Amino acid sequence: MTIDERLEKLVARHEALTQTVELMARDMQDMKSSIDGLKSSMDTLKSSVDGVRSYTTEIAEATARLLHIAQIHEHRDNTA
Repeated sequence: MTIDERLEKLVARHEALTQTVELMARDMQDMKSSIDGLKSSMDTLKSSVDGVRSYTTEIAEATARLLHIAQIHEHRDNTA
């Protein structure tokens, strides 16, 4: 194999590696964008979960108050 052939082969490898690195860089940028989108979705989901948790707490507290009122009325009915 002559020096020119070896040089030609080396240049071809270099070009292939350059293309591979460029593709990998684009893939990394796409993945970063996807991760940023997922982070945003997670923030929205967390906000929704926090809202549901707060609403559930309000319902539980109201139910506890109603139960207490029902127990007072039951106690009054049993002592009358």
